[in-house]
Amino acid sequence: MIETLQWTTLAVCGLIAAARIPSALRGENRSLFGIFALMTLAILLSIQEPYLIIDRALGGTNIANLLLRFVIFGAIFFLGVRVSKGFGADAAYRLITGRTGMAVLLAVSVVLVAVFLAMDTTGSSAGLSAVSGKDDRHYALVEYYGAAGRAYPAFVALALLPAMVRAVQDRLPVLVRIAAGLLALGGVAVTLSLLFPVIPSELGAAEFVINYTAVLCYVVGLALIWAARVQSRRASTARKTSTEM
Repeated sequence: MIETLQWTTLAVCGLIAAARIPSALRGENRSLFGIFALMTLAILLSIQEPYLIIDRALGGTNIANLLLRFVIFGAIFFLGVRVSKGFGADAAYRLITGRTGMAVLLAVSVVLVAVFLAMDTTGSSAGLSAVSGKDDRHYALVEYYGAAGRAYPAFVALALLPAMVRAVQDRLPVLVRIAAGLLALGGVAVTLSLLFPVIPSELGAAEFVINYTAVLCYVVGLALIWAARVQSRRASTARKTSTEM
């Protein structure tokens, strides 16, 4: 089930990113293509088989996991900027891009790198499972590392959540309101990831479901906003043509 969810999410992200290539080459909404591309790369790095291939090519010290964290940070930052500007959420935009947001990003990044360097990460291992199993010290460090990696996405998700809830209730086009609802659900899923340390080991599969639910909600939500914009342009063109006739 987990593998199916992983590869399905990768396929969805990859297809949407590919669909954006023609527009990106024309210089249209390149930031949106960048978000989809980063999310696709993040999913690729989170799946065991490609992760092992990539990390071994990088030296077999799990540097691919650190790369994965920063790819996620980049994707969530640009998503936050794009969504906050698109929905006119000025407070969220200032929080994400202002001093507070930059301070949170810097602090989390420093902690992430420091904890990574404090571990013996030799031997490629998706999710750092082998590193965690070395001893109690490494188990604790992997937990701290994971918590740091989840902190910044949760910060951005919480910053966007109020605006998404308002958008769902607003008199916007149906596709946009559905998109806002999906983005809000994705934000809730990201926030729930902060509770991973207290989830019993026998329910570990729930972590995968929460993570990939968040990604799918964000990707499909952004795709629906794109679709709504295309639909609006076509309707506008049709009205203009009928007027000219």
